[in-house]
Order: sequence, then structure tokens, then C-alpha cells
Amino acid sequence: MEVEIAGALRTELESGLTLPASWYSDPAIYVREQERIFHRSWQYACDIGQVAEAGQFTTVQAGEVPIVVVRDQADELRAFVNVCRHRGHLVAAGCGKRETLQCGYHAWTYDLDGSLRAAPRSEREPGFDRSEWGLSPVLVDTWGPFVFVNPDLGAASLTDTLEDLPALMVERGVDPAKLEFRGRSREWIVEANWKIVVENYLECYHCPVAHPNFSRLIDVDPDQYLLSHGTWFSSQFGPVAAQRPNGKPLPYEPEGEVRASQFHFGWPNWTLNTLPGPPNVRMLVFEPMGPDRTKTYLDSYWAPGTPDDLVEEMDAFSAEVGQEDTDLVASVHLGLKSGMIPQGRLLLDAEHLLQHFQLLVYDALS
Repeated sequence: MEVEIAGALRTELESGLTLPASWYSDPAIYVREQERIFHRSWQYACDIGQVAEAGQFTTVQAGEVPIVVVRDQADELRAFVNVCRHRGHLVAAGCGKRETLQCGYHAWTYDLDGSLRAAPRSEREPGFDRSEWGLSPVLVDTWGPFVFVNPDLGAASLTDTLEDLPALMVERGVDPAKLEFRGRSREWIVEANWKIVVENYLECYHCPVAHPNFSRLIDVDPDQYLLSHGTWFSSQFGPVAAQRPNGKPLPYEPEGEVRASQFHFGWPNWTLNTLPGPPNVRMLVFEPMGPDRTKTYLDSYWAPGTPDDLVEEMDAFSAEVGQEDTDLVASVHLGLKSGMIPQGRLLLDAEHLLQHFQLLVYDALS
């Protein structure tokens, strides 16, 4: 079904109105998003340590595109659409270490550079040329410990897309290249459209009401909690609250080199989150699973030597805030899906990062 995108909508977005409520549940919009956004954007894939040695591979998603990231025998990092060129079966599953990638359906076997090594009985097929049926490549690149993939071979480089985000993080005391991967701490399903999950992330207007513990730790006063954005990313900065809550303990003691939080969103669906304390970054990803569901997962990176008990304490705080957000966005999804509120109205002083995101969505789909 072809989707009609009204030209007047961009003017409405610029004035502070929101995307139409129907865009958060319409299957046709979701299909267009996959084609226009997730097939064309850089997305977080994995930690570099998961593909550090020749033969190591891991499977990931870029929207609904299955991708396998692999280190080939020449020590080159590669990524391919994880779909067999024969009949469409997924080639690899999970992660591991192999000398080849073999489809479990008919045993078509691919070298780690993506070329087709063997296809049983293909020698009986006149004109069959193995060189024409290798795995379809996708772009792959790294920033510090982070591996990113992009299905669009003609896309701008990862470096150009990141703009000055890496330098901005270092200036504020966090260099991801100096952190170590401590694993995937959480993974869960959110009953809401992926855009609602992103939009909730992009404002702290809701923090005093919905995140009481967060608001005791971080100063969310609009004069202290700063917002900024580039073309493809946006940032939020909040210092540790100067006033300790009367009679109420902080969720953890924010002792360490990092004295302020920083929360960065990267188009279209990945975020970097640093809490006060020892140097730390959490890569939080919002992976669409249809118009009404979003898979969310969190990979954590910490300064070497950070005690396990502190990691667990800060992870517990993060999980508490995450559950509060999960409940919020599920409620918003139900409200928008009712169709009774065709559009909302933003307060741009507090929600201009959300507006920036909605304009990116509009421009991509139109």
C-alpha cells in the first residue's frame, strides 16, 4: 500500500505539532520505515571483542534485515546480509567461531569473505557460476569498541554520520575506547512502537513526575539539564543534583571521575548513556519488531577494575528507570492507537530534541 505524506505536515512539525497518531500503528508506515530508515542507516551491531579473532562471527539485526558480522581469515572485519542466496534460509545463528558459514537448509557454504565456496550438486547445473552467488555485503565500521552496520552500500561513512559526537563525549570525561565490555545486562520487549520509545528517551520533561529516584540523583531543572543536537544525533546533559533529598537515600553514591550524566541519541535507534560515577557507557538499542512492539537491549561498558558490586548497584538503578519508561510508552501507544487524538502539541523549550527526531522521520519517509 502506498503511503501519502502530506507536504503541509513538515510545517506543522516545525510549529510544534507532532507526527500523526496513526503513524505509530499503521503497518504501511512501518513498512516504509524499514525501507527508508532501517535499510539506509548506521545501527549498532555488537562489541568489537565478539569479532576480534579470525573466524569469529555474530548475528544481529538492522531493523528487520538479518546481518552476520564476521572477522575473515585475512583479519578483515566484514558484514553480510545473513540470508542464503539459494532459497532465503538464514545462514548463521547466534555467535561463535567457524572457518566457513554454512546454510543449514541445503548446505550452501560460504567463505568468510562472503564468496560461495560450495553448493551441493551445482556442478550438474549448466551455467551455474559460484562467483555470482556470494552473500550480499553491507557496510561495517567501528567507533572504539562499538561495531556498526549499514545495509546501504552507498551511505555516508560512519565517521561523517557521527559528526562530533565522539569528541563531545571525550570532552565530558568519557572515552568509550578506554572502557571494557561487561556484557549484555538486560534485554526486554516493550509493547509500543519504536518511535514512541525513542521520543520518551529524548526528553526529561517527564522526569520529575515519572522518575523520582532519577530526579533525586540528577538535576533535571531546565536551567541545569542541557539539550543540544547535531544532524544525526542529539544530547542531554545533567549534573549531579546539588541538594540531597531529605530523609531519602540516593539510589547509589555517585562517586568517581564522571560528575554529570550524558545521554546521546544516534539516528535512528541507538543511544549512549553515562551515569555519574566511574567511567561508564550503556549502549541502549530500540529494535522495531512491528508497528506495536520494540525489542530493547542494553550492552554495558565500564572502566577497567570497576567493582562488580558497584556495577550491579548502578545496573539496578538503570533497570528501575527502564521499567518506569516501559510502562510510560506502553500507555502512550494505547492512547495514540485509539485514534482519538489525531496529533499532539509539543512544548519546544523542553521537547525540541523530540521535534528534531520527528523531522528526521518525516524527511526520511517523504
